[in-house]
Amino acid sequence: MNRELEYMFVKCARVWIPDAEEVWKSAELTKDYKNGDASLQLVLEDGTNIEHKLDPKTKNLPYLRNPDILVGENDLTALSYLHEPAVLHNLKVRFIDSKLIYTYCGIVLVAINPYETLPIYGTDIINAYSGQNMGDMDPHIFAVAEEAYKQMARDERNQSIIVSGESGAGKTVSAKYAMRYFATVSGSASEANIEEKVLASNPIMEAIGNAKTTRNDNSSRFGKYIEIGFDNRYRIIGANMRTYLLEKSRVVFQADEERNYHIFYQLCASAHLPEFKPLRLSSANDFLYTMQGRSPVIEGVDDTKELCTTRHAFTLLGINESYQMGLFQVLAAILHLGNVEIKDRDADSSLIPPNNRHLTAFCELVGVTYQDMAQWLCHRKLKTATETYIKPLPRLQATNARDALSKHIYAKLFNWIVEHVNKALITSIKQHSFIGVLDIYGFETFEINSFEQFCINYANEKLQQQFNMHVFKLEQEEYMKEQIPWTLIDFYDNQPCINLIEAKMGILDLLDEECKMPKGSDDSWAQKLYNTHLKTCSLFEKPRMSNRAFIIQHFADKVEYQCEGFLEKNKDTVNEEHINVLKASKKFDLLVELFQDEIKATSPTGQVPGTGGRTRLSIKPDKSRETSSKEHKKTVGCQFRNSLQMLMETLNATTPHYVRCIKPNDFKLAFSFDPKRAVQQLRACGVLETIRISAAGFPSRWTYQEFFSRYRVLMKQKDVLPDKKLTCRNVLEKLVQDQDKYQFGKTKIFFRAGQVAYLEKLRADKLRAACIRIQKTIRCWLARKKYLRQRSAAITIQRFTRGYQARCLAKFLRRTQAATIIQKYQRMYVARKRYRQKQAAALAMQTILRAYMARQQYQALLREHKAVIIQKHIRGWLARCWYKRCLQAIVYLQCCIRRMRAKRELKKLKIEARSVEHFKKLNKGMENKIMQLQRKVDEQNKENRSVSERLVTLESSYAAESERMRGELGRLRGFEEEAKNKTNQVSSLLEELERLRKELSATQQEKKTIEDWAQTYRDEMEKMVSELKDQNGLLKKEKDDLNRLIQEQSQQMTEKMARAIVEETQQLETDLNEERSRYQNLLTEHLRLEEKYDDLKEDIARSSIVSKPGHRRTDSTHSSNESEYTYNSEFTELEEGSRAAEDVTRGIDTSLTLKLQKRLTELEQEKQSLRNELENKEEQFQRARARDDAEYKKARGAELEYESLKRQELESENKKLKHDLAEMRQSLLGDAASNTGAPGSPAYKVLLDQLNASCEELEVRKEEVLILRSQLVSQKEAMHHKETMTEPSVFVEDVSKLKDADELKQAYIGLKDTNRLLEHQLQTQRRGYDSELEALRGELQNVKEENNRQQQLLAQNLQLPPEARIEASLQHEITRLTNENLELMADDPTASREARVSILRRMVDLMEQLEKQDRTIRKLKKQLKVYSKRIGEMGAGQTEGQTSPGQMVDEPIHPVNIPRREKDFQGMLEYKKEDELKLVKNLILELKPRGVAVNLIPGLPAYVLFMCLRHADYVNDDQKVRTLLTSTINSIKKILKKRGDDFETVSFWLSNTCRFLHCLKQYSGDEAFMKHNTQRQNEHCLSNFDLAEYRQVISDLAIQIYQQLIKCMENILQPMIVSGMLEHETIQGVSGVKPTGLRKRTSSIADEGTYTLDSILRQLSAFHSTMCQHGTDPELIKQVVKQQFYIIGAVTLNNLLLRKDMCSWSKGMQIRYNVSQLEEWLRDKGLMTCGAKETLEPLIQAAQLLQVKKKTDEDAEAICSMCQALTTAQIVKVLNLYTPVNEFEERVSVAFIRTIQTRLRDRCESPQLLMDTKMIYPVTFPFNPSSLALETIQIPSSLNLGFLTRV
Repeated sequence: MNRELEYMFVKCARVWIPDAEEVWKSAELTKDYKNGDASLQLVLEDGTNIEHKLDPKTKNLPYLRNPDILVGENDLTALSYLHEPAVLHNLKVRFIDSKLIYTYCGIVLVAINPYETLPIYGTDIINAYSGQNMGDMDPHIFAVAEEAYKQMARDERNQSIIVSGESGAGKTVSAKYAMRYFATVSGSASEANIEEKVLASNPIMEAIGNAKTTRNDNSSRFGKYIEIGFDNRYRIIGANMRTYLLEKSRVVFQADEERNYHIFYQLCASAHLPEFKPLRLSSANDFLYTMQGRSPVIEGVDDTKELCTTRHAFTLLGINESYQMGLFQVLAAILHLGNVEIKDRDADSSLIPPNNRHLTAFCELVGVTYQDMAQWLCHRKLKTATETYIKPLPRLQATNARDALSKHIYAKLFNWIVEHVNKALITSIKQHSFIGVLDIYGFETFEINSFEQFCINYANEKLQQQFNMHVFKLEQEEYMKEQIPWTLIDFYDNQPCINLIEAKMGILDLLDEECKMPKGSDDSWAQKLYNTHLKTCSLFEKPRMSNRAFIIQHFADKVEYQCEGFLEKNKDTVNEEHINVLKASKKFDLLVELFQDEIKATSPTGQVPGTGGRTRLSIKPDKSRETSSKEHKKTVGCQFRNSLQMLMETLNATTPHYVRCIKPNDFKLAFSFDPKRAVQQLRACGVLETIRISAAGFPSRWTYQEFFSRYRVLMKQKDVLPDKKLTCRNVLEKLVQDQDKYQFGKTKIFFRAGQVAYLEKLRADKLRAACIRIQKTIRCWLARKKYLRQRSAAITIQRFTRGYQARCLAKFLRRTQAATIIQKYQRMYVARKRYRQKQAAALAMQTILRAYMARQQYQALLREHKAVIIQKHIRGWLARCWYKRCLQAIVYLQCCIRRMRAKRELKKLKIEARSVEHFKKLNKGMENKIMQLQRKVDEQNKENRSVSERLVTLESSYAAESERMRGELGRLRGFEEEAKNKTNQVSSLLEELERLRKELSATQQEKKTIEDWAQTYRDEMEKMVSELKDQNGLLKKEKDDLNRLIQEQSQQMTEKMARAIVEETQQLETDLNEERSRYQNLLTEHLRLEEKYDDLKEDIARSSIVSKPGHRRTDSTHSSNESEYTYNSEFTELEEGSRAAEDVTRGIDTSLTLKLQKRLTELEQEKQSLRNELENKEEQFQRARARDDAEYKKARGAELEYESLKRQELESENKKLKHDLAEMRQSLLGDAASNTGAPGSPAYKVLLDQLNASCEELEVRKEEVLILRSQLVSQKEAMHHKETMTEPSVFVEDVSKLKDADELKQAYIGLKDTNRLLEHQLQTQRRGYDSELEALRGELQNVKEENNRQQQLLAQNLQLPPEARIEASLQHEITRLTNENLELMADDPTASREARVSILRRMVDLMEQLEKQDRTIRKLKKQLKVYSKRIGEMGAGQTEGQTSPGQMVDEPIHPVNIPRREKDFQGMLEYKKEDELKLVKNLILELKPRGVAVNLIPGLPAYVLFMCLRHADYVNDDQKVRTLLTSTINSIKKILKKRGDDFETVSFWLSNTCRFLHCLKQYSGDEAFMKHNTQRQNEHCLSNFDLAEYRQVISDLAIQIYQQLIKCMENILQPMIVSGMLEHETIQGVSGVKPTGLRKRTSSIADEGTYTLDSILRQLSAFHSTMCQHGTDPELIKQVVKQQFYIIGAVTLNNLLLRKDMCSWSKGMQIRYNVSQLEEWLRDKGLMTCGAKETLEPLIQAAQLLQVKKKTDEDAEAICSMCQALTTAQIVKVLNLYTPVNEFEERVSVAFIRTIQTRLRDRCESPQLLMDTKMIYPVTFPFNPSSLALETIQIPSSLNLGFLTRV
């Protein structure tokens, strides 16, 4: 031991020393401690050197500080040194630095009130803690609640959560959050909002039981114990509340800065409301009971809104409006009673002035008489054995009696509300177990402590005793479980203090006895206490300076109690006559109900102590009440002791969980920590006692694997054995000599306090030595590398220096040679220049002379030429004048003649225009063109407006820039004009030079002067030209700059528009995804309600069966059997089932039925509203369509008449053909005996003539059919006529009579086949034209307004005179069309060109159709020729054989018969109606993916169902189609409900449902889905039914299956994610286990398999291979994988944010490696583009955040730019949780975190901390056509579908 002390107390060791201000201060040793030293040399953190003297008697050394890596631990018992300063420092670091308010202390959760709202209580946090072990997550109230819930379900034992602490420590909030957790995770068993009612009780109890105190704005002034009941499935079924010791004195008195109960201020704040006018309330400052504290308002609290919340809670709990108003009426009466002023009448009596308005208001509110109330407020009735006296009361006693009445009324009201709350929370379902939440006051000590503090501290003594026993029991269980020897731990037992209070002749007994004494007083009771306990009990003391007080040594501290008021508060008396007056109220039933069980509230003696004076009235006693007057009610102390005893019995029968709330400061400052107040509360709440008990044993506990992983560095290679347990034993025996410092258990190693710190120091020293060696090696390597770099640099410098010198020498030689050459050429240049000057002078003189002579000659020629030009122009002008006059006269004559002819023509046109038919003829084509052009113009205008709006801003900026450029260009042009002017000056100067040269020729003496001037002038000109060239260059440069600027602006505008388009596209995609997600969430909600409805029916069916107890955490996620989109019959059945269920349910639980009915009604209303909206849209469309059809029919009236005529003509032609065939038959029968069949015979000629005529007539008819088809295809009536024309019914009747003319019959059958072919073509074209007609109707809808406008214009024109009507109409239309065409061409030539192209394409399509019909007609002609040829051959055969008539009928059949092939399979399956159930059963319900379906074609069930559906469509059986689809949908839902947790089943039916949906699209006949079909597949399209609505139903079903698949995968992956991604060390040895010593509860640890990253990857591969095997669409697989990776990333990140032990540098490396493995898996599967990698981005950035440097501002900037996918709350949370694993790592400073917060405060993001793990991306099902031909599908016999027939 001494060796260890010397090893620990060395220089630089840190210790704790006591301090008066901070309780404990940290100091560091400056000198090693040696055994026997009397003092320690220390230096404080501020640098002050001190000498700490040791106690000479005990020689106790100061407490050692824990290593830095242990500071901030989740569990205080994980600290190596367990003592008070370590606990205090750990709590302070977590609270101040890390902003963590929860900390474990063994089995206790320490909660520090932050005085600030924290985002750690949302539903996402609840979901994160649900199902987790208590030690796996960071400390939280939800972890304690989850532990209680889990133990209740696993051990089937009731639980309790004990929440205690000072006022203002946060007890009520903690209890509220615990109840919220239970309500969220367990749900309700009855759907009657039980969980909501449990939570709704909180605002009610806070309103009537909470008040503002100096320590807390919402302090609970009563204790409560709430039992939350659960059924055998562990769902909430009800609750019950018990209250303790309401502070009634607060109703009549409040200290400064305090308030009365909240409900009074809420009523006063809402006094302006109309319903509260009768209460006669006003401001809270107007009432005595609410103004004494002089603090009527709480900052940040709106009492009006709080009252609304309270009233809503009342309503939710079943307290109706009338009862609520009654409650408020009683509360208002209490306020008015407090304002009743009582005055002195004399020394012994008092009175109330008459007409006191407050007493009047009180009497009116409670329904009593004013006289009675005024009488008994100032008098009291006294009874003796013989008489009854009425005694007046002095003013003080009357005032006390008034206040006592107010307190009594409020207490009764409080109890009534609690009783009714319990009634609302009670349930008829049998309670299986419960969890109790105890919210009770903590230990209290004030300057003046009275009866309330005595009862509170008495309750805390009982709770502390129970707590100590439980802690000791857990320690004993742990040691016994690990089978280690243990000794009895000495802990404080407060049973003597409890005996002092509650034992016989204890304080409470003496108090009750004194209350029974006739003249008992506080002083006499105090003397009895002194006499009884002062000398016998060491825990009881008497103050030195007082005889009316006593001191009790509680477990937390000594408390001095003042005896004054103990007796009065214990008796709690109230005047009996006051109660009788209130009970006599006739108008207020609620008040009578409050006092209906009232027992006379008299004192135990029946008298009031301290009353004096003479009686004024004597009344004989009532004999009937003598017996009752002897009954005494229990005192407050007795009641409290009994209720406390019941509470302790309840707690002892449950498994307790402890929450200790700490108040960090007395000033309600956010995240401010006062060490003195914290230590005081830690001592009072038992936390330090827990530490002491833990420290007395073996507080630090490690598993063998954790110990091996952490201290592997202390072992040598030879020490490592295969058996980890033996290895740890050998190492510990070497490292720690004293074997009493540790014990080996079955699964753990137990260490005494300080041993882990000792081992950590050994480990740190070993690592430090290793680091020094590594640094030495690295520094050597760096120094050598630096030397090699310097040597290489020196060699390089030398090489370059020598090269430079060589280059300098070469340069000197080159310059010398160059100078010689330059001199040579310079001398030559000077000589040549002199020669050229002389030559130029001679030439100049010659030039000047010759130029002068030439100019003279030129002037003469010029004058002659100009004279000729003048003459030419004058003569031409005279000739033109004569020509113009003649031309004008001719034109005028022509105009007159043409005007006369035009008038005659106009008169004729007006006469013709009066005809309506002419008007229609003119307008017929024009209207169509108008509509088409108008439609195009509207479309162009819409596009132009959108483009114009976007370009307006660009044009404005461009115009401003253009103006600036124009100004600049004008300035440049001015410079250009100036340059031109200077050029003109040059010309003038040249003229002057010419003059000077003439003078030079005249005077030879001035020759030299002129030459000098000419040279000067030439120099100036050269200079001017150079300047002009420079300016010209500048202008060109500026022009280029302007052009470049314009191009850049144009490019910027283009890029800006492109970005705007991309952003708009992204926004539209986001909106689409949000809408899709909302729709799919509605489907999920609908499915959930259907499931609950089915579960309800099943529960009703099983109501008589007792189910076996079990634990079910969540509701079933099975699908429903009913489809949302069913027909009326199914809706009727559903409604009948609902009514039946309601009838049965009503007998079980009315509230449940009401809730279900309400929810179903809401859904039905929502569904009906959607249907109504859809029907309205359809009606509007139908009305618009009908109007368009009417207009179209009206316009086609003439065409229909023409068609009718054609139909009649065709009928007549058919009759003619019938007649011709009859003649042919008669001719053949009449000449049967003769040789009529020979060529050339009359019968043969008649036959040929008739056939030729028939062929010609058929050709004509086919042409007319084509014409009619192009005209009538859009009208169903016309189509009916067309079918009539092509129907060969006439020929059937005739041919049936030709029994003897088999060849003619064969010919007729050929004609019939031809007609059928034509009918098939007509139907095909009709379907195509129907789709085109729908598009045309849409266009008609768009131009409907234009048509209306045209009609209005026509109506206006009709009002004009007949002559002007047609002219105005035509002129208007022509003008409008012309303008629109011009505008269209000018605005958008591209759109106009596209319109023309579309028209041309349409014409080409029509031409192709005509060509196709022509080919068909030619084919028919060829067939007719073949038939005629065969008839000829038949006649020849008859001539040669001379056969009989009978042979002529029978024998020729064989040569002309065409042998029929066996009909090809059309890809349809036929089944009988009664086989439908068998089909569904074999194909869906009994088909197992792992059985028969393994070897099937992917999607075979979908193909089989569709082939059956095709046959039903082929036979036009709508009932069969409907029942087949409905049965299929319901069966799929049924199988998913039955096996919805099997991934393979869900995947299999998701694949088949999608394939069935794709088949419905692929073979629907829509052109959009037929692009990839083969010709054969197009022939298999559905022909009779449009199943678009069922496609939507099946799409919704696919969405539900997809969501079921995601939930199934989530349930499988959820247990693997945290273990595989966070806990498992994929890279071994990187993250050593930190010495946390985390104390998990034994009952919390479940035996689960350890999952690794490989487990996750294998599971993902299994998912992927299963979906591929089932033939799932690749795009759908990508969406599934994306959702899988989102779940992995979200769950991992959420756990990282809630686990401090996971936030370290090494864990960040592990996470990044794990993410890289996931990315590699995506790469192997070819899924990198599915978006899955992006979902992991928040997790990647969190891992990077753990690894980056976190010190400087540059680091903060890098973090802010790096963590774009993380929210500010998440970044700050990770930085706060960052925990060093080794001493070499550094914590993140608070200043750095604040810097991050400052930089990120401008981010606009959600404040939510955790990611939503339940979020499901909206799923889409892209169309994926199948290349598989239906006719090639073979059905295996294993499916047992032999009853299906291939068609």
